[in-house]
Amino acid sequence: MSVTEPQVIEVLKQCYDPEIPVDLWSLGLIYDIKIQDQDNNCYIDIIMSLTTPGCAMGNYMAQDIKTKLEAVPEITEANVRVTFDPPWNPEMMSDEAKGKLGFSPPAATDQKSNSGD
Repeated sequence: MSVTEPQVIEVLKQCYDPEIPVDLWSLGLIYDIKIQDQDNNCYIDIIMSLTTPGCAMGNYMAQDIKTKLEAVPEITEANVRVTFDPPWNPEMMSDEAKGKLGFSPPAATDQKSNSGD
């Protein structure tokens, strides 16, 4: 049985940066998910980033993702690679994550006409 990307994302939503109360998926730290089915085995490759290059929790978070993915019976092996290209920035977060962390929502553009309605 093949694993789907939405199933992988559900697992990623259970992984957190220990210093931030928002999951790694919602933070926008997951850059790529590759799923390969081969000979009744399922391999997952994740490319992720960190909020800052100096983040000391990078190995912890990568190992947490690997452990949680490999706990899924259909997944044979998971590999996680950390990259800083492109560098992460707060705009990569979901709107929900921005709200939880106190970021202002993007300015709404006013589509109404002010012509004396």
